[in-house]
Amino acid sequence: MLHKIQIFIFTLLILLSSLWFVQSVRADELSDLEKKLSDLKHALQLSVSATTPLEKNLDKLKQNLTEIQNRIKGIEAEVARKEKDVSEGEELLGVAQELLSDKVRKIYITSTQFYTQRLFLIFGKNLSEAVREFGYQKKVIENDRDTIVKVVLYIKDLEQKKADLEKEKVRLAAIKKETDEQADFLGNEIEGAKKYQNVLSSQIAQLSARQQQLVSQRLASLNIPRSAGSSVRGCSDDRDIDPGFSPRIAFFTYGAPHRNGLNQYGAWGRAKKGQNEEKILQEYYPGLSLKKDYDRNVQISTTTGWSGSIEDYVKRIYEVPDSWTDNNMAVLKAQAVAARSYALNVTQNGSKPICTTEQCQVFKPDPKGGNWEQAVNFTSGWVLMDGGGPGFTQYASTHGGYILNLGKFDGEGGNPGNFSELNDRAYDKESPWFYCDWGAREKYAKTAWLKAEEVADIVNVILLTKHDNALGEHLYQTDKPHPYGGETWNEERVKQELASRNISAYDSVSDLSVSVDFGSGKTTSVNINGNAGSQNFDASEFKNFFNLRAPANIQIVGPLYNIERK
Repeated sequence: MLHKIQIFIFTLLILLSSLWFVQSVRADELSDLEKKLSDLKHALQLSVSATTPLEKNLDKLKQNLTEIQNRIKGIEAEVARKEKDVSEGEELLGVAQELLSDKVRKIYITSTQFYTQRLFLIFGKNLSEAVREFGYQKKVIENDRDTIVKVVLYIKDLEQKKADLEKEKVRLAAIKKETDEQADFLGNEIEGAKKYQNVLSSQIAQLSARQQQLVSQRLASLNIPRSAGSSVRGCSDDRDIDPGFSPRIAFFTYGAPHRNGLNQYGAWGRAKKGQNEEKILQEYYPGLSLKKDYDRNVQISTTTGWSGSIEDYVKRIYEVPDSWTDNNMAVLKAQAVAARSYALNVTQNGSKPICTTEQCQVFKPDPKGGNWEQAVNFTSGWVLMDGGGPGFTQYASTHGGYILNLGKFDGEGGNPGNFSELNDRAYDKESPWFYCDWGAREKYAKTAWLKAEEVADIVNVILLTKHDNALGEHLYQTDKPHPYGGETWNEERVKQELASRNISAYDSVSDLSVSVDFGSGKTTSVNINGNAGSQNFDASEFKNFFNLRAPANIQIVGPLYNIERK
């Protein structure tokens, strides 16, 4: 029965994982988001129902194990007592054996004397004296006989005790083996149940649909640059800026959240290392094939009214700096092929228009000219194909050292083992958005630094939501009005709510760290220590609530992030 429950829970975990989704800023995905959240809640309800019998079985196993262990202790104590009895019995046995030998000798002598007395009865002159002597000798014989019998019975009992002891030792060994197996099994079951409960708690503490919408809007307000040719400021590195308080904590993201396809700064880094355009394209689009004679006369139109051939269109793309001309303009050529393929794919070979912003590609009515036009002319007709049509060649300015859709490190050598190696070997490490904190507030030197008590408040918000997900409607930013007209609970109110539920609240945090999967490039957990003890949160969960609660527009924007503390 227990294994069936485990299988059911495992199936539900797979369902939970499949229901998890990536944040989006597009409104047309919100209805799908709400449906997925509804499915998630239903799955969680089923999971809780399945967990109840599992917990009962675990409790029963614990009770049985305790009883078995107590019984073993009793048997071991009894064995110890019997071993002591045996030891004492062996000493008595030696005395008894000496006594037995002595009695045997006496019986022999007495028997001889008794025979002599019988002769006296027949031939002797003093009959009364002979009778008295005969009676005495008979009593002695009876006593000696009783003593011998007692000794023999004692020896037999001692031997039986020894035999029983050996049998109990064998049985005890079997019981110990079985108990150890049950203990191991029970330990594994408890560990599995705890892991499951942690996953379940993490899933319960996710954001509602409108909270997700709000977080998406906040991320969109950051104007995260997708193009390396953008003039948008993006993020900053506040590590050397003093906000006027200490200790201070900031959350630094690696790269922009997109991280699919060609990494523009990464391609530039590859070009500097001698890779040509075809090698670069192969690294970022390994599933696509390069066709070098695609129709150059396909007509492209934009949502702003421009139209022309695909080659004229690509000459008006402003995605990367014209100065990136390392290794015979390899990065510009690779970008030209990616831009051409992308336009053909999203317009379905020119059958519908394409937008002219970073949501599609940065397009301007005037040709860019210079090195870019040379790169376009050199790669004229080059298109990355996915089967029979142009591939969906997404790209972004900065991946932060990883290609998300390929799940691999974008740098020299194998996977890094720590942040230092990542910073040294990533191809896009020269990007201004490679490692920085996003957002700022007017005070505190316009930085994204947070106070220890502000981070503690975010931790408290997660703890409270884990206890009751419905309370999330009160846990928005405290420096802004409630986004939907409700009541926002401040730091002290959150602490009071935790205390009323017998949950220890944090006043401050003293130590923070992250665990990272350096193979795929994702932060996996956030580890917190403070006055209320230690907590470990799923990294995605922590990021969601951070982005919901953090002041101003301070955000964690990607899956790989680190914590700086000074």
